[in-house]
Amino acid sequence: MNYQTAPLTDTVELELDGPWTAYWLAVLRLVTGWWFFHAGVTKLIEDGLAFTYGPAYLKGMTGTVLGPIPVWMGNNLAWLIQPGVPLGETFIGLALMAGVLTRLAAAGGVFFMTLFWIGNAEFGHGLVNADLMGLLLFATVLVVGAGRYYGLDGVIEGTKLVKRHPKLRYILG
Repeated sequence: MNYQTAPLTDTVELELDGPWTAYWLAVLRLVTGWWFFHAGVTKLIEDGLAFTYGPAYLKGMTGTVLGPIPVWMGNNLAWLIQPGVPLGETFIGLALMAGVLTRLAAAGGVFFMTLFWIGNAEFGHGLVNADLMGLLLFATVLVVGAGRYYGLDGVIEGTKLVKRHPKLRYILG
């Protein structure tokens, strides 16, 4: 990082190729992955593929800012939500911990956390709550391509397949 520039200039330098940054991004990816993996596996152990709390929670959201949408989802999409939440959390967590398809997994995490943030809607302390912080963790992992740092994505990017099809790098990282 350049400390020679004035504090409020239009250029910002962030060295993502330094060793401490690589270690930190790997730790951030692993911790975020473990968090989601643990949440998913716990639901699978307790409820299997019948996570009934999700649809039941949605059915009770009658007085929220989202109106009848979550109630409709709870009534009509329970078949998708019950297995989808625990499986999604588990697979997203596994992918992040292994550092494989990291950007795709982090995008899934952003999707889940956006739904949780809006759905939980406990904004007693304002818009910043634990769900928003989880959303920001996933967004950070996605943006910086944290799977390249001590993850399998770094190995996969060196394969002939990815070199022949460089657009695959958009889901790796």
